[in-house]
Amino acid sequence: MGAEWLSGVFDLVAVRGVLTGGIAARGNWWSRGTIGDPVKFFAMVNGRARLSTDGVDGAIDIGPGDVAILNGRSWVAFEAGRAPRREVRPEEDFSSARFTGSDRAADDILLGGCVDLDEVGRTLLLGSLPPLAHVRASDASDGDSDRLYSCLVRLFDEATAGRPGAAFAVRQYGQLLLLEVLRTYAGQAELRPGLLRLLSDERLRPALDLMHADPSRPWGLEELAQSAAMSRTSFAERFREVAGLPPLTYLVRWRMALAQRALRDGDVRIGALAADLGYGSESAFSTAFKRVVGESPLRYRLRVRAESVAIP
Repeated sequence: MGAEWLSGVFDLVAVRGVLTGGIAARGNWWSRGTIGDPVKFFAMVNGRARLSTDGVDGAIDIGPGDVAILNGRSWVAFEAGRAPRREVRPEEDFSSARFTGSDRAADDILLGGCVDLDEVGRTLLLGSLPPLAHVRASDASDGDSDRLYSCLVRLFDEATAGRPGAAFAVRQYGQLLLLEVLRTYAGQAELRPGLLRLLSDERLRPALDLMHADPSRPWGLEELAQSAAMSRTSFAERFREVAGLPPLTYLVRWRMALAQRALRDGDVRIGALAADLGYGSESAFSTAFKRVVGESPLRYRLRVRAESVAIP
């Protein structure tokens, strides 16, 4: 999967990786906590542990450079070493002595974070992820493994060093880490039907290029199938299998994702937005928007603007 594809999706669906805490411990330890966020990630900077969570059979081993993404889980637990183990509680303050004094040669160092998604992200991205996605550094190609681990180490260094501008750097590296995790995962796993699998499918790429480059055009199945050098029937069947929905339904969803970004980030008139996205009238666009999003464009804009003001 090309970096430009996933980078564009990140921008469109407002995906953000936010570092929330972590563990630095040595020897035999365990930790367990509840999960309040829809999507969490845990990254092993150094050491090894076993991760278990609800709805997943058995535990997984995570080692240096490994990342686990938990989708819709309610709790997570970690174990390291042998019993008896002492309980270790995660910390939110990366300037604490536990982190700043940690030894990468001897300690288990685990970072935790959440994946912040808007409504578009939840619609387009979450269906692509299983309850537990395990990105193994050992299974990645050398380049992917190096980039992922380097980003992870630099994120930890920025979080613990206390240098000027660290908060900004942590946000940037958290975003880069999440990007590298999803790129690496898309290259390792048998993906579920959804956006990640669709973006990784080379046979459908020409048709996807057309829809993304000119979403306002009234694309037909015949034209899209021809671009992918497939019959109309074969194209429709493959698209549904890969994306989890028909191509023209995907096109409408993509238009609505673009509309949500425009309504969230700018002051575009709804009539002008409707025309830009290929709708003959504002009422036709509003009807399509409400069918997909669940509320009118105007109500959506007022709500997301009010929510952004309310966030400190």
